[in-house]
Amino acid sequence: MSISDNLKTLREQIPNYVELVAVSKTKQNEDILEAYNASQRIFGENKIQELAEKQEALPKDIEWHFIGHLQTNKVKYIAPFVSLIHAVDSFKLLQEIDKRAKQNNRTIDCLLQVKIAIEESKFGLSPDEIEEFLLLEATQKLTNIRIVGLMGMATNTLDEAQIKNEFNSLSLFFNKLKNSNPSFQILSMGMSGDFQLAMEQGSNMIRLGSSIFGARNYSTPSS
Repeated sequence: MSISDNLKTLREQIPNYVELVAVSKTKQNEDILEAYNASQRIFGENKIQELAEKQEALPKDIEWHFIGHLQTNKVKYIAPFVSLIHAVDSFKLLQEIDKRAKQNNRTIDCLLQVKIAIEESKFGLSPDEIEEFLLLEATQKLTNIRIVGLMGMATNTLDEAQIKNEFNSLSLFFNKLKNSNPSFQILSMGMSGDFQLAMEQGSNMIRLGSSIFGARNYSTPSS
């Protein structure tokens, strides 16, 4: 099936309230344009240089999300245009995003990454750390960022019960925080292998790559 056909099929499965982020990392600009021409406007990247090159070359009404682990020294390259940063996992990173947003006269939306998977390789803060983080006076003084929700990645396993439990725990935590943080609107969880389970547990933003573009291409795309 073509990229546009894949998107059409997916949209029949996804409720209107769930935002679809097309994970375009490693994909050629031509593939992204095919998705764009099929009315997809939100794309997610996890490499700074690749994202900057694509943003320069592709239509300016694309909403770019940064979905990978972000180093503080790289924030300046995406601060002028990024719409949402999915994986904030430290106060230092949040401070840097705020600083670079201010330099660009912008407010940048951010999601705090919660570690729900058992794998050591996955980043994220614990729920206790996030609750402390939100109460810090220093966090509340950051004027050019807006924390709009949470992001989490489930364990890479075939055990659906475990995945469901991890998503459910994040959903419960999100709803708890939402009661005292009105800006919390986004719960980003679910990828191509588990997005149905994520939506069942309350996700309203999913990140799909192979379901849209097919198997990942590991070569460096042209800009």
